[in-house]
Amino acid sequence: MATSPPDTLAGRREQMFPVLGEGDLARAARFGTPRQYAAGEYLFRAGEPGPGMFILLRGVVTISQRDGLGRVVPVVREGPGAFLAEVGQLSGAPALVDGVAEEPVEALLVPPAQLRSLITAEADLGERITRALILRRVALIERGVAGAVLIGNAEAPHLVRLENFLRRNGQPYHVVGPHEDPGACALASQYASRPHEVLAVCPDGRILVDPDEQELARCLGLMDAREQDQLFDVAIVGAGPAGLATAVYAASEGLSVVALDCRAYGGQAGASARIENYLGFPTGISGQALAGRAYVQAQKFGARILVPAQVTSLECMPGATPALRLADGRQLRARAVVIASGARYNRPDARDLPAFEGRGVWYWASPIEARLCSGEHVVLVGGGNSAGQAAVFLAAHAASVTILVRGAGLAATMSRYLIDRIEGAANIEVLPRRELAELVGDDTGHLASVRWRDRDSGEVTRRSVRNLFLFIGASPETAFLAGCKDMVLDRAGFVVTGGPGRGELESSLPGVFAVGDVRAGSTKRVGAAIGEGAAVVAALHRFLEVKAAA
Repeated sequence: MATSPPDTLAGRREQMFPVLGEGDLARAARFGTPRQYAAGEYLFRAGEPGPGMFILLRGVVTISQRDGLGRVVPVVREGPGAFLAEVGQLSGAPALVDGVAEEPVEALLVPPAQLRSLITAEADLGERITRALILRRVALIERGVAGAVLIGNAEAPHLVRLENFLRRNGQPYHVVGPHEDPGACALASQYASRPHEVLAVCPDGRILVDPDEQELARCLGLMDAREQDQLFDVAIVGAGPAGLATAVYAASEGLSVVALDCRAYGGQAGASARIENYLGFPTGISGQALAGRAYVQAQKFGARILVPAQVTSLECMPGATPALRLADGRQLRARAVVIASGARYNRPDARDLPAFEGRGVWYWASPIEARLCSGEHVVLVGGGNSAGQAAVFLAAHAASVTILVRGAGLAATMSRYLIDRIEGAANIEVLPRRELAELVGDDTGHLASVRWRDRDSGEVTRRSVRNLFLFIGASPETAFLAGCKDMVLDRAGFVVTGGPGRGELESSLPGVFAVGDVRAGSTKRVGAAIGEGAAVVAALHRFLEVKAAA
């Protein structure tokens, strides 16, 4: 979810907590069901499934943030005309705050499906509600009180990995050192006999020891583990720009849509610090903000988005309805499938590289990594736009940034505006014709220095550095297609589309389409991926119409 400075949020208080007038209440009434609550009764609790949005008709409700350590921070008191929800209630996600009646309360409960209908049917009212829901989530993220509590050393690789997962999925959380808080200290002492890097405390008080992303997601209620018996019109593998664009356009045109991603919405673009050449954003926009808006937009139109949910195979028997098999054993069926799984950055051939991933080696540059390398020298490998965006972002935090490029320079692979920005930065140096050779660690297993080689002279340079960023090339995320023998891939593994009797975006399998970076011959740009996501919807309609008529 996009984030804003706290002072900006304070200036938007009226937008965050608007009061609905009599006309607004009359329009909203047909979407809700009357409910009554006694003084002291909870309308919703942090960590429990959210019932939807409440519109207060009488009485006062206190909203408080509560974390797993039992700390409670009042947020706001709301009275008649107020509506109680944040953006998670578009999909019925667990509540992030407590809402308790101070006195007898009468309210309208608008369940998630009806909330989406209200926002769509009542455009002006829906715009005000949607803006408030988003700003409330942003405020929860910025205040860092609600959500999960991560107890551990701020530089611990496991903690950084979980931070990235939560941040990229727009989830509030906060980090507490094991000796910074009495509650955290007590828990750290309680688990001292079990070696660990992170204790994760969920809003309901459950404690996880070094959880992986899936475990943490389950504890926070992020994973939808229900059986998906519905036959969807469209199943989308991947929730990057191409997948989200497909979800938005398909759902807005009445198709039943499910989109899945194994880690976070936004894909590689979600990790971009600032995209400055995307149409309509003259001052630029972060990849996370752009992806967060698309994520909310897709949900607004009724798309079901499952994150994290890993697709392990596409079952594609001739003449049968396509099915996606998930890592947890579940199966999703859809009349058509759109592959938007994108690509991942390659790993250079450098000795001991895997040992330092998460311990000084990074494949994205977010505020979390920027915090870790504040005031230090960092090395970045790569010459594309993602590398350029990361270098410019990191230069604002690190003492200096060295960019290693295999080619003769940046002109062939990077947009001119980024090259100009890099050339204008006093603390960025570009070293062409260089390749990474070796990584060296310290006694704790953290990266301590790197060696690189001049590709012309063979000369090797060593530099002390604790953080190395890698943005080199990309390989398609198509391993889950291995069982589809009739699926045509190119030599690099990208999905081949088009050909006799097929549209430009349709694969060799009828009803299976590919968009974005995973498609062979695609333009590896956010704008192009979004364009393909929009264009494929027309092809989906044609395919579904023919299939229905058969």
